[in-house]
Amino acid sequence: MHYHTLKQECGIGSMSMAEMEITNNKKSSANMKICHVMINLASRGGAERMLVRLLLADPETTDKKMLLVLCHAGVWGEDLKAAGVTVHELGLNSISNMPSAFYQLIKLMKSFQPDIVQTWMYHADFLGSLAARIAGYKNIVWGLHRTSLSLSDSKITTLFVMKLCALMSHWIPKKIIHVAEAGKLAHIAAGYNAERIVVIPNGFDFSALTATDEQRKTFRNNCKFVDDDLVIGCLARFHEAKGQDNFINAAAIVVKTHPKVKFLIAGTDCDASNIELNTWINEHNLQESFVLLGERHDVPACLSAMDIFCMPSRTEAFPISLGEAMAMGLPCVATNVGDTAVLAGGTVVLVPAQDAQALARGLIEVISLSEKQRNQMGQRAKERVVAEFSIEKTCQHYNEIYREIVL
Repeated sequence: MHYHTLKQECGIGSMSMAEMEITNNKKSSANMKICHVMINLASRGGAERMLVRLLLADPETTDKKMLLVLCHAGVWGEDLKAAGVTVHELGLNSISNMPSAFYQLIKLMKSFQPDIVQTWMYHADFLGSLAARIAGYKNIVWGLHRTSLSLSDSKITTLFVMKLCALMSHWIPKKIIHVAEAGKLAHIAAGYNAERIVVIPNGFDFSALTATDEQRKTFRNNCKFVDDDLVIGCLARFHEAKGQDNFINAAAIVVKTHPKVKFLIAGTDCDASNIELNTWINEHNLQESFVLLGERHDVPACLSAMDIFCMPSRTEAFPISLGEAMAMGLPCVATNVGDTAVLAGGTVVLVPAQDAQALARGLIEVISLSEKQRNQMGQRAKERVVAEFSIEKTCQHYNEIYREIVL
């Protein structure tokens, strides 16, 4: 309830004409038109999943939202359209069609007339901001989802755009939203405007993070796991930052004392055709211990097939896969990177990054627990994430930022 409405309801004085004029021009967040700009929606990374959750969180406002995807909208684009979100794919796939895509970006923004332009990650922050300013819109909010800014895990062009954004951050965006405190500090150190960055952690749709006993049984049968197999799983796209090599090295240590433990890796490019991944497994003679599933669209069922979840990442901002595993009630072992400790809240076994020995010790610690103790550990993790990191809370925080800018 707005302040003027509260005064009227309580019979406290009356509004001046100036107050009434201002009030009549205000819009509640429910009526705000939000234009989101994303570079690519074809992958299933953390930023992409967070964007989709925000767009679908309130079905009554989907017609007030437009998504402009510079490259490819993928399957998620079709799902969003089916839910009522206006989605435009601009087909930016080379430098040669950059002018055309940028022109379309400006044209579509003008036709939509948004109250807020929300951009996601460096390239969209840069191009979306320029397009918004040319189109005449100044209520711009940036989204950041990275913590590590080193050259070792970035393309030179990405770092160049990030540096440009650092300069622009002092005069273009009204607010800059990062998902992690660690990432906020890293970007401030890189030159971003400290006063404009706020932290809003990722949120989870818990209604979607469920699976039945039958789904678990079917999934495990398809993987050729038997009932008494203890399965440790890792869920992430194949990338150096995600630490699949660290996971395999740790597994090689674990099987020396627990030879019957099985390991499951799922995620984009984590399949039998990945020569590098299979080479690591073969080097340790772990072919009979590992199942590689590649990209999955049935994440809850996949997680339900695991007995222990492992996140071996070298770097993270706010790890969504770990939060999803916690929400499914899995006991978890994770590397202490980014805001992992903030998410875990003492309910997860945390180990140093890039240390296979430490990761193996953490896994063995959980393996050595009784089934009841593992279930209790997983329940504590579930209670933590449900209490603190719902999509409803995240949406509320985003809307508070939008209202602060517009009203």
